[in-house]
Amino acid sequence: WPEDVKLFQPFEVDQILMNEFANCLSVKTFLNMADLKYQIELRSNAEFMSPSREVPFLKVGPILISEFDSIVTFISAKGYSLSGGLTSEQFADVKSYITLTKSTLNNVLLYVMWVHEDNYNMITKQRSGFGYSWPLYKILPWRKRKQVVRLLKEDGWINKSLDQVYAELDKCLQALSNKLGTEEFFFGSKPTELDALVFGYLFTILTTTLIDSQLLEKLKKYENLTEFCQNIHNLYFKNV
Repeated sequence: WPEDVKLFQPFEVDQILMNEFANCLSVKTFLNMADLKYQIELRSNAEFMSPSREVPFLKVGPILISEFDSIVTFISAKGYSLSGGLTSEQFADVKSYITLTKSTLNNVLLYVMWVHEDNYNMITKQRSGFGYSWPLYKILPWRKRKQVVRLLKEDGWINKSLDQVYAELDKCLQALSNKLGTEEFFFGSKPTELDALVFGYLFTILTTTLIDSQLLEKLKKYENLTEFCQNIHNLYFKNV
């Protein structure tokens, strides 16, 4: 593994949004679990530097790889895998839960940040335009919101009410809680890619302040999931 691998992401204090933070944290967690070194590079235009226009992205030598799935696949091809000891059935289950987590939690965070009017006007709009002067700081949030609305429409989420979105969140959390049970990790005695991804999203919900606290309240109902987050944080970020 090269010594000069860099992970590019937006600024955390003033700019990064919930789904971006969750995705960046998921990748960092995966890298930490695999004991792979990397340097964090903060850029206000990280989204536009990314080959897929999504953050985070890794720079490994001359190669740029963006988004969780592609990064995991790239690193696995290099011989670093968190799921190498699983059976084929367990590996298929990991993939299924990853799909559930991403398809639900990412859409929940996109909806809450870009469709929820109070969050959009008081949080998202300012953070999305951070680092740019007029007129870009006005244009970029407007353009991004149109993109997110189109994506949510394609996934059948744009016409959901806020209560329906929270219900989808609750169903996903229930499924993850049932799978985790009283175990330390989701599959066996060691973490997999699923543990990294779930931690990224759930820790983001636990540590982000929004206009209302519904996301946090839904998650707090599942004590094993909040304990899971604390455990992963202590294991892989305590000395970071």
